[in-house]
Amino acid sequence: MPKQGIVIKSTGKWYAVKLEDGELVNCRIQGKFRLRDMKLTNPIAVGDHVMLEVEDGQETAVIKEILPRRNYIARQSPRKKHFIHLLGANVDQAIVITTIKNPSLKLGFIDRFLMTTTPHDIPTTIVINKSDLYEEEERLVCAGLQRIYEPIGYPVLLVSALTGEGVPELRDLLKDKITFVSGHSGVGKSTLANAIQPDLDLSTQEISDYSGKGQHTTTFAEMHDLAFGGGLIDTPGIKELAFINMEPQDVAHNFVEFFAVSKDCKFHDCLHIKEPKCAVKAALEAGTISELRYQSYLSIMEGVMEQNSWEREMDW
Repeated sequence: MPKQGIVIKSTGKWYAVKLEDGELVNCRIQGKFRLRDMKLTNPIAVGDHVMLEVEDGQETAVIKEILPRRNYIARQSPRKKHFIHLLGANVDQAIVITTIKNPSLKLGFIDRFLMTTTPHDIPTTIVINKSDLYEEEERLVCAGLQRIYEPIGYPVLLVSALTGEGVPELRDLLKDKITFVSGHSGVGKSTLANAIQPDLDLSTQEISDYSGKGQHTTTFAEMHDLAFGGGLIDTPGIKELAFINMEPQDVAHNFVEFFAVSKDCKFHDCLHIKEPKCAVKAALEAGTISELRYQSYLSIMEGVMEQNSWEREMDW
């Protein structure tokens, strides 16, 4: 008899599925699953709701069907450049954890992460950890990030896993929600998780890079239950994000403050790079759009154009 459950862990070939009664079952897949005709390295994501059938005489089961996803978070596969790797599905929100120092701030990574959540209307909060290390200069940087991101819909929360600053607010944010969490290695993700809930064990495994080219092994996600309600989907080891699954217009539409003023651009398909009478460039010059965000935009746009071998005739 078919049973329904939610995928809480993926190891590539096997999936741990929690059934509606709380029982955990190890499952494999049968058949091929696709996502909007995109090539996938993993057909099923943590957070997917699935239908399964227990195998005769076995304690394992076979996943027969993936129920419709309300959203998903995906990235370009680090190994197969023309494939997409699913990171999580059916989430209520996402948080990206960063630091001002130890390690140093990677503003471009924040903007790239937002490109995985914004297209799917996933609310995202930027969490700045290790506030116990920050002097006045670093706290001014935090305030600057709040001025950039909060007006465009991305809350910025300053926290310290060691002193507890901001931890109650973070716990309130996570309560009763399925949250996807991401961040570079070294930002204190595991320590912060233990500050939220002492028995929560997020992976902090560093992924070695012997090639010097930023390539690394694929990692697998896991959902951790929160005692006060909700769950965290953790994917360790994300070093970089690229977007083979996007077109240039996708980038332009999902920098939300750019899209808000783009109705005043001369060209309806303006990419805000070299086009004349561009409202985004005018806002940039007026100081109402962040120069730092615009630089991230150009970097992402360049990568998307290159990876899609995209060309456009300019007839201005």
